[in-house]
Amino acid sequence: MSVDDRTKTQVEPLFLLCGAFLALAVSGLNPHDRLTWILEISPFLLAVPVLAVTHRRFPLTPLLYRLIVVHAIILFIGGHYTYAEVPFGFTLQDMFGLSRNPYDRIGHFAQGFVPAIAAREILLRRTPLVRGGWLFFIVVSICLAISACYEFIEWWSAVALGQGADAFLGTQGDPWDTQWDMFTAFLGALTAQVVLAPLHDRQLRLIDRRQKVTASPEVAAQGES
Repeated sequence: MSVDDRTKTQVEPLFLLCGAFLALAVSGLNPHDRLTWILEISPFLLAVPVLAVTHRRFPLTPLLYRLIVVHAIILFIGGHYTYAEVPFGFTLQDMFGLSRNPYDRIGHFAQGFVPAIAAREILLRRTPLVRGGWLFFIVVSICLAISACYEFIEWWSAVALGQGADAFLGTQGDPWDTQWDMFTAFLGALTAQVVLAPLHDRQLRLIDRRQKVTASPEVAAQGES
């Protein structure tokens, strides 16, 4: 790997992090409901320290870093407006003649799409699992478990906050909202693996090659010559 490639690999996550924090700051300017904003951005605030601490010994693929930032921005937008009031959602509602603002479906699709690549990456790099049907099935199962846990959090928030949690729940009067949320996360997990697996595999191979070079000074010296 060339010096330029290594520099790009090291700089891009920092650039993405700065962009994410800028988006976070903008989303925090006069949000529709401050409590909802805090609840919605909390996954990002929990993830950042973990990513920072593990970056050197377990750097993620560029694809996954980018997806995490995209997912964070989806959360920030939902937190700023509340999911039921996002303007882009109203545009989709009018365009497709829907009965409700569908922006929360986008959020839950991402809740399956992005964790699918994260789970796939961790399983392929840290377990004996190989590419194939079992990996696909386990990744989807992990994403469904994450979605179910998020629904638990919404339930507990509703119990603790009462009507104060309405904006966070974003059910919009739909009695099947929880089921739809989990189903869209399921679709996101399927789509991510089907569409992004080839690109993800190429980037995983590059990381594996880079780590082997780093672990072997002799190979690194040959690469620089």
